[in-house]
Amino acid sequence: MPTKLGYVCTDINLVRLTDNQLVALFTELLGNDQVIAFASLKSHLHDRIVQSLTPDSLPPACVIYPQSIDELSKAIALAYEHRLRVLPCGNATKLDWGGLVSRADVVISTAQLNQVIEHCVGDLTVTVQAGVKYQDLQAILAKEGQFLAIDPPYETDATIGGILATGSAGSLRHRYNSVRDMCLGIEFVRSDGEVVKAGGRVVKNVAGYDLMKLLTSSYGTLGIASTITFRLYPLPEFTQIALVTGTADEIAQLQQQISKSVLTPTACDLLSASVITKLGLGEGVGLVVQFSSLKVSVIEQGDRIASLAKALNLQVQIIDAVSDFWRSLNNLIWQRELRNAAQSMSNHVVCKLGILPSSSVSLVEQCEKIFSNQEYYLQVHAGSGLGLLRVENSQDIDEQLAQVRTIAEAQSGFLTILEAPQNLKFNSILSDVWGYRGNARDLMIKIQQQFDPRGLFSPARLF
Repeated sequence: MPTKLGYVCTDINLVRLTDNQLVALFTELLGNDQVIAFASLKSHLHDRIVQSLTPDSLPPACVIYPQSIDELSKAIALAYEHRLRVLPCGNATKLDWGGLVSRADVVISTAQLNQVIEHCVGDLTVTVQAGVKYQDLQAILAKEGQFLAIDPPYETDATIGGILATGSAGSLRHRYNSVRDMCLGIEFVRSDGEVVKAGGRVVKNVAGYDLMKLLTSSYGTLGIASTITFRLYPLPEFTQIALVTGTADEIAQLQQQISKSVLTPTACDLLSASVITKLGLGEGVGLVVQFSSLKVSVIEQGDRIASLAKALNLQVQIIDAVSDFWRSLNNLIWQRELRNAAQSMSNHVVCKLGILPSSSVSLVEQCEKIFSNQEYYLQVHAGSGLGLLRVENSQDIDEQLAQVRTIAEAQSGFLTILEAPQNLKFNSILSDVWGYRGNARDLMIKIQQQFDPRGLFSPARLF
């Protein structure tokens, strides 16, 4: 077995630990059922972990599944004692997003921390452990007529902790804002095993530092979330989608009219013509406008969209099967079943991008030219300018993504590579998968050093 750079401290020197010794170390702490050797993992999880590491990195010795916050704290404290590099995860649906981890001696999963701690129906808040699945939580909340206003990818398997760590929200951000805006309180475990709390369990809360926003989108580099409190919203009475298709110029005019109107959509997404064609929804660029409210209000606003669209010679479809529509769109962008079935053979690229909302239609037109001879799908949230780009890998993918990044940066935006073949991330001419050009890099490095001075959590993932 390969040797890991874990150590036992003695008065004389540091003694290296092998994979078998590391497995034995954590098995003694947690028991056989909670420690799985890397070689014994199911192929899906095995491949996802490999894809999250740099090509020259040795695989971790094992995956650890604490069943309580106390066990999580003890496992991290043990890793800290032996200077082990830790790769945190939930169900690993987004484990390979973004930067590659330079080394991981062990993987620690919160998947078995899956309890709903408290649902305060009257206060519209819920407190859950990090391993609770998003889909399971929504089913529980729906019984009380409430929901968590986040729509992440891989919704059937994603855990709440993974959603927080990656900040992965979707189209509902147009109305309800981001994951960090939903988070009211957090409990997390530091790299030395200490449990830290911030925020609270009420909507109006000003206690302590706002560590919730700091931990959101930190990709497991500052700590491992154990318990999270979110604000909730009542389930709407009725939801409907108005799908408008046509030429890019006319869609841009409609988008501008909606932004200046008194209409209150819960989602407003711009879709490339390739998406519209693939889903069998017509031809041309698409604009998806969703309304959720009282039925009479939703129908009236849908009629208003139809009136505006027809004045611009655009085609309008009213969609009542809202869940089916979003499921089809998400399956097209993320292709979850294909990804889970053949992760190691995956040859696609998924990017998160940002651009000025006023330039989103122009981006769609330019992507049509850049990817004219290959399969690609583009979705942009019209209100925020954030979006997703999926491209099937090709010989020129580096140069093509570099063009899109240049376009986005010219409009004060960015392009970040989330999912891609390991060698593309490691050797890409883009040099940095994150595409960050701001001036806060030094500050972020200092914050990471304060939280994790030994650099044990997801090393090199961000910097």
